[in-house]
Amino acid sequence: MDADVIVLGAGMVGVSTALQLRRQGRSVVLVDRRGPGEETSYGNAGIIQREAVEPYGFPRDLPSLFRAARKGGLDVHYHARALPALFPRFLRYWLSSSPGRYRPLAAAHARLIEHSIAEHAPLIAQAGAEHLVRREGLRFGFRDTAAFEREARDAERIVGEYGLECAILDGAQLQAAEPALLRPLAGAVHWLDSWSVRDPGALVGLYAALFEAEGGTFLRGDARSLRPQGAGWEVRCADGPVRAGEVVLALGPWADEATRALGYRLPLFVKRGYHRHYRTAPSLNVPLLDAQNGFLMAPMERGLRITTGAEFAAHTAPATPVQSAGAERIARQLVPLGEAVEAEPWLGARPCTPDMLPVIGPAPRHKGLWFHFGHAHQGFTLGPATARLLAEMMSGQTPYVDPTPYSPGRFAGSRA
Repeated sequence: MDADVIVLGAGMVGVSTALQLRRQGRSVVLVDRRGPGEETSYGNAGIIQREAVEPYGFPRDLPSLFRAARKGGLDVHYHARALPALFPRFLRYWLSSSPGRYRPLAAAHARLIEHSIAEHAPLIAQAGAEHLVRREGLRFGFRDTAAFEREARDAERIVGEYGLECAILDGAQLQAAEPALLRPLAGAVHWLDSWSVRDPGALVGLYAALFEAEGGTFLRGDARSLRPQGAGWEVRCADGPVRAGEVVLALGPWADEATRALGYRLPLFVKRGYHRHYRTAPSLNVPLLDAQNGFLMAPMERGLRITTGAEFAAHTAPATPVQSAGAERIARQLVPLGEAVEAEPWLGARPCTPDMLPVIGPAPRHKGLWFHFGHAHQGFTLGPATARLLAEMMSGQTPYVDPTPYSPGRFAGSRA
């Protein structure tokens, strides 16, 4: 089978890329070993985070570093045996988080986040996915009054700098908005611009169905079979080989393996995370982040989904769901959690770069090869926005956002 473009990876980023390229008039084959939205895009918190204009920086104060090192909270966990391989990436991440370097990186990140809702909205309508989407925002809840007041002041700064909307709720206002809470909190910052999705994997699936309805093709295949073929590329699929002049790697946490096989040495790493659903009645009305414990509770089709913070480990290492167990224990003090839906917590991985920006653009040393990965926590949020950017680049149009900060060429390992 021949096509113009092969897109490898059928998560939110890959499906959005395939759809945008199809709308540019290209013949597109989307390839994944599993169905659309069944890997990383299934396991996120389901938030289109319009408020996430500033990416997660590496902690630079000693108390936070010491707390993470001794595994003193639920927000960070790590496998000690993974640290030697991660150390060079962590060093670059720490340097990128310095005040002088962080501000321009955050500005580049915000330029993408700015378009997240605007790019999702028409796809949601066209895919018939309105029933999955709620527009009530996202709350960051705080137990400690001093931490709540600090966050409220910072929220006011972000509102002023980025033109967002938020409401500051004291403890009584939060309790009135969320009657299911079993104990009072100091307060919450309610970000009003963000949307939530009751089944993230289903939304990706509906976007993929829209892609196929518009003439695209989805096939099961193995990205590891990618190889140059003549003037283009070939991938083996269940129905036979597929050939195309161009290929997009939208493989999320598997991008490191795929790019290394082609001779690139990009400073990629993963943050692993867990989730589990619980039958809960009454449940929350709006997703709530327990900001001081580092886990999020989101009402979903299958129950209340509790998602954890970051676990630093090898991508393929066995699951160690200590954060999930800790989050469940604390969540039971906040909401009336029922029994768990799954026998074990789900485990996935977020694809990260040390400068907190995704990798979007042409591979420096292979004609017709394009990179589209490294979205960290925001692949679900940014998929349609960065897909539009890449599709415009591939079609020779003027990109609607300057692509320079996200270029693969910014990493020395892409050129070696």
